[in-house]
Amino acid sequence: METRIPTAYYKEIVEAIHDALMVVGQDGTILIINKAMEDLSGYTRSELEGAPCNILKCDACEVILSETKEKWCMLIASGEIKDRRCLMMKKDGSYVAVMENASLLKDPDGNLLGTLETFTDISESDKKDQEIHQLSRVLDEAEGFHGMVGKSASMERNYQIIERAAETDAPVTIYGESGTGKELVAHAIHLLGRRREGPFVQYNCAALNESLLESELFGHVKGAFTGAYRHRIGRFEAAKGGDIFLDEVSEIPLSSQSKLLRVLEAKQFERVGDNRPIVTDVRIITATNRPLEAMVSTGEFRKDLFFRINVLPIYLPPLRERKEDIPLLVYSFIRQIGRRSGKDLTGVSAGVMNLFMAYSWPGNIRELKSALEYAVVIAESGLIRRHHLPTHFGAETGEGVSSSKAEDVKERLRYLDEKTALIEALRLSDNNRSEAAKLLGVHRMTVWNRMKKYRIHEKHVYSR
Repeated sequence: METRIPTAYYKEIVEAIHDALMVVGQDGTILIINKAMEDLSGYTRSELEGAPCNILKCDACEVILSETKEKWCMLIASGEIKDRRCLMMKKDGSYVAVMENASLLKDPDGNLLGTLETFTDISESDKKDQEIHQLSRVLDEAEGFHGMVGKSASMERNYQIIERAAETDAPVTIYGESGTGKELVAHAIHLLGRRREGPFVQYNCAALNESLLESELFGHVKGAFTGAYRHRIGRFEAAKGGDIFLDEVSEIPLSSQSKLLRVLEAKQFERVGDNRPIVTDVRIITATNRPLEAMVSTGEFRKDLFFRINVLPIYLPPLRERKEDIPLLVYSFIRQIGRRSGKDLTGVSAGVMNLFMAYSWPGNIRELKSALEYAVVIAESGLIRRHHLPTHFGAETGEGVSSSKAEDVKERLRYLDEKTALIEALRLSDNNRSEAAKLLGVHRMTVWNRMKKYRIHEKHVYSR
């Protein structure tokens, strides 16, 4: 016998509810919805009422089998659902993020009539959370040109290119070694561009294996493959109306490169496990630390995809080729890190700056920032000195003294009295006792004992 719940007494109340609402019979048929549900789902009342509830393809829905092998909703077994996040598929095939609450409806005798379910649209809330996260990063990197610090000729030229690139929707490829700031460039293009009000979505193409890459980029429907327990919105769908940043694009396998090319040319894609085409409206920004043109010649990267994404190339120089920017970067990072740590740090010593200028920086700007973050933890206040840095610094330059001069320094120290030689060695090594010991040709404990013997403190070292 079909269950019917009279609506005459509470129709106005149901319509006044702000959240989307529906009443579902125990057989899974939608009996009643309100206007908010029509607006949320994109379906009309006549399309939903009388239809099975799985028409909405909510990825959090669970179905179990009863003892009679009939399919039952897990809600009927559990009794209620509270604040469950899920993705609901709208009529046009797009997803909307919702918060679901549900409970059972029973008559006065306790007989089950159906379920009452409400859905709150939280997609705007999720979007605001993402915007706040991006804004906090921008504020933290507010110095310089959208977080990029430097006044070298190569960087000034890149700032101009970035501004020009942001004025168009043409694809951009950012070239540079790891740690040179490619992500900052992508952010700057987004913030300066015509899509700044849209989302900025990024993905590291080397983060997952080939089997999961397509799902990550284009999404999948629940049950598309083993382990696909929920719907997933792909990065291209999430970036609609904005920019998508694909870092390490050179690591995309050839088989996936062809799928990416089709998306860029056709402006549409299909989720894994679904045959419904989804129209995409995104601007693509890519980055790589490998020469794509050389990879094309070796067959590692598709030529047609290369020409499709390499419309506006931007080349970031490694830090060793823009050393005149190191002082600016150092003081910018110290201000940022010191502000977060609450420590009163005024800069770096002359010895540390000389060491930084002589170092080759294989990890580029990321390595410089990491070194300063380490130093801020160790230092208490004032200047950052050599002994505050990670121990590997100075290895390329004779531990703080240029290798070409290290032997000369050792020879000169031999002609000084013990106390003067000790102070000079400590000064040259920026008060690092291990390095001073190497210059003096003695054990580190000997340096320590001589400092106690002559009552030498840091003020004696840096007063010279």
